[in-house]
Amino acid sequence: MSDLALGFAEALRLLGRGDAELWSIILRTLAVSGVATILAMAAGIPLGYALARSSFRGRTALLALVNSAMGLPPVVIGLIVWVLLTRSGPLGGLELIYTRRAMIVAQFLIATPLVIGFTAASVQALPPQLPDLLASLGASRWRRLWILSREAKLGLLAAVMAGFGAIVSEVGASMTVGGNLRGATRVLTTAIVTETSRGNIPVALALGLVLLLLAFLVNLVLTALQQRRAG
Repeated sequence: MSDLALGFAEALRLLGRGDAELWSIILRTLAVSGVATILAMAAGIPLGYALARSSFRGRTALLALVNSAMGLPPVVIGLIVWVLLTRSGPLGGLELIYTRRAMIVAQFLIATPLVIGFTAASVQALPPQLPDLLASLGASRWRRLWILSREAKLGLLAAVMAGFGAIVSEVGASMTVGGNLRGATRVLTTAIVTETSRGNIPVALALGLVLLLLAFLVNLVLTALQQRRAG
């Protein structure tokens, strides 16, 4: 309990004095995970909708593949991205390894299966005759998509929360492709690993508390939006 108390006190001290390094790590964490989540939404929501509404051979197997990818260890994805982006890899010429862009790519690959899976499940829960009913009422294609999205809004916001929660708290992929470079690619999770390895347990606990607070605040906003719209 003493370590927890010290960590809590250290977190308050760092936040209260406006520690420049801590705030840069927080903003970098939000930037990397935020951009990765937006990209995952842009790709995952249309793909999830298409999987839910389409009928083709192999669809069940594809859904099973997506559901399996939802549980893929982040460190494995980080290793795959590292192999692709390292100097001797097929995409080494892009010079993305050990940059924030490489971290965004890795986190995008982690979050996208979650967004696809949650979106497909929420759309499949809608009445199957709803799109045909809207079409018969004269709704345009984009109007139908908008109405269906509103009907599935609870699941779509859950998809966003699941995707963001998975990547803001992961460490393996970010460490592998980002390198945990101070002032460049160090985020909250990798900073926690660094301080723990140095034996700075109070600082590591403080960073952990800040990460929990950050995740809570983001999810609080999304949950409030979800519940308000539900009402």
